[in-house]
Amino acid sequence: MTLLAALPLAAQARLAIATAINRTARNRALSQRIAKAYAQLQLGVLPDRARDVLTTARQLVRNGFKEMGQHEWPADIGKLLAQLHTEADKLDSLVTQAPTKDGVLQVSAQADRMLDAANTATLALEKLAQAGTAKLVNEAGHQRWLSQRLAKNYNLRAISPEDKALREQLQADAQAFRHGMDMLAKAPISTPAIRTQLELAQGQWMFFDAALQRPSDTRGLEAVATTSERLIEVTNQLTDLYEVALKEVLG
Repeated sequence: MTLLAALPLAAQARLAIATAINRTARNRALSQRIAKAYAQLQLGVLPDRARDVLTTARQLVRNGFKEMGQHEWPADIGKLLAQLHTEADKLDSLVTQAPTKDGVLQVSAQADRMLDAANTATLALEKLAQAGTAKLVNEAGHQRWLSQRLAKNYNLRAISPEDKALREQLQADAQAFRHGMDMLAKAPISTPAIRTQLELAQGQWMFFDAALQRPSDTRGLEAVATTSERLIEVTNQLTDLYEVALKEVLG
């Protein structure tokens, strides 16, 4: 199946874009989730669970690229996806090494580079879709990665407690998450399933936000680790529901 740069696209191709937006956007969250789990290993926070999360996230990245590789994309999109793949491979290579403080900082920086590449590709796919609902898929995915960067940076604060930039980023991301939830709640496209999932996400955010306010001690780190996993599960399901809504529009 070939997606041509010229529009209108065939219905099947337009449906492929809906899934592509979700899969590419998911890499933003996976980049941060990988770095979060790697930091947990260095800190000794729920290490068995952290290893499982790290393994699962790395596999999801690989599966996503295989799925995207089944389609031929316009040259500009293909170039962005190739850059994303490069950044993902660099991150994957780093996390095969035993975690150290310096290693965690390197992984975090590379995870942010992967996030930026995934965001650029997601925005390009959203533009290609030419449907307002695509923005909602992107925004729901935005909540997904914010939850993981918040957890990652909370872990980094335990490693570098004097880092002022980390504290400022945590505050900014928390505010961005709240703003995103408000935007999704007010969006014109909704279904009973989406409204239910939004309520679940709001409830899980309250637990996660409370955990983020705790000191970065053992109990606080464990609370953030567990609540961030619950929140990404809920926001991932929410993003999938918006993908379904987008397919109904595009189909």
